[in-house]
Amino acid sequence: MAFIYKIVTAEQWRIAERDGVFAGAPVDLADGYIHFSTAEQVRETAAKHFAGQNDLLLAAIPVAAIPDGLKWEPSRGGALFPHLYGTLDPKWAAWVKPLLLCVDGKHAFPDLSA
Repeated sequence: MAFIYKIVTAEQWRIAERDGVFAGAPVDLADGYIHFSTAEQVRETAAKHFAGQNDLLLAAIPVAAIPDGLKWEPSRGGALFPHLYGTLDPKWAAWVKPLLLCVDGKHAFPDLSA
């Protein structure tokens, strides 16, 4: 099964679960779509956009769970990133796990091979 990944704050995810919808983090709302990463991209995304941040979660979303609005679009470097033009139902997540910050300042990722 193919997954895409969303890094969110624990507070953002709690609100999404409470409300039954995730409309996006501030950067998503500003850009008009929800940013996701593939397994190959998510570590770089964390290092570039979430460096040093604690209290983060990683949500694994099966691509097949998204009914519509998912587009694969090139980034500035040319790699295709998944973007959701719409909202995310938190129930689509196969799992949500803590994205812990290590002493070296990098995030410790769960196994993404499953």
